[in-house]
Amino acid sequence: MAETIATSEGDLVIHPVEHASLVLEWGGKVIYVDPVGGAALYEGLPAPTAILITHGHGDHFDVPTLEAIAGSAPLLTNEDVFGKLPEGLKANATSLANGADGELDGVKLKAIAAHNTTADRMNYHPVGVGNGYVLTFGDKLVYVAGDTEPTEDMLALTDIAVAFLPMNLPYTMTPDQAVEAINVFKPGIVYPYHYGDSDLSVLETGVGEHTEVRLRNWYTHGQG
Repeated sequence: MAETIATSEGDLVIHPVEHASLVLEWGGKVIYVDPVGGAALYEGLPAPTAILITHGHGDHFDVPTLEAIAGSAPLLTNEDVFGKLPEGLKANATSLANGADGELDGVKLKAIAAHNTTADRMNYHPVGVGNGYVLTFGDKLVYVAGDTEPTEDMLALTDIAVAFLPMNLPYTMTPDQAVEAINVFKPGIVYPYHYGDSDLSVLETGVGEHTEVRLRNWYTHGQG
């Protein structure tokens, strides 16, 4: 189910894994994003050269999975996850706060605020905790949103080639919210992920021609 995006410095290969977990392969670098679910899920994929974690919920952060697959790969996390890492993993880890710039395995990235905005959902993802990330692969910017509703940071993004957006209630955004956000920041390609049993049909009709919506099955091993 790998997908290829051409960049100015070679192809970016996207491997959807499950729910919110994915692998980004580019120029010999293999970045695992929010790997959970045990090592068996990643059999057949190249070993990670780096690991990126958005926040500390169990469908994004799982210590046993990390200990099984990380080896000596560097980790980049939000500050909350950094504080929860066992010493063996923490030795190879760094953290970024919302809005900060960083680098992981030679890939430049920026931490984007990821949080709820609807009053009765704020307890799920409060302000200032979770990160999304914009990663730079050659001339292409890739946005992995993490768990969030549309934030000011998201809506202000520009020139995003590929975006991964979550849409499941009550934790993240609705598909309708996602459509509104996509039509504001206009990524070239959007992958709905972390969607559970949400009805995604509105994306096929509501998103403008500026964005290609790629609906893929992120639940080949069962529902998230």
